[in-house]
Amino acid sequence: MLTQIARFGHMMKVSVNKTRVHVAMRNKQEGSVLKNTVKVSCLGIEVRVELESDEPSERVAAMVRNAENGCFTMQALLEPVRVTNTVTLNGASLPVPQANPGQ
Repeated sequence: MLTQIARFGHMMKVSVNKTRVHVAMRNKQEGSVLKNTVKVSCLGIEVRVELESDEPSERVAAMVRNAENGCFTMQALLEPVRVTNTVTLNGASLPVPQANPGQ
């Protein structure tokens, strides 16, 4: 997000004097490693953006909206995408059963 604020600020000619982005992720883990039943989930992600700028608040808000819409990581979380995993062991393919979503 920080990179996108700098990027879109530059493109939109919105001057920002100082930026801080705080990200907190709440997680849950259950199951057993020994029983191969480990399951983790994300309970939520909180993003707090702190800006200092002499620009009108409407221009800063428009820039932040573009930065959020242009943030690849944020968009991948908001609109989940397919994830493909491959594993090799000593250079050879290692089949690893994938967990089923929703279980």
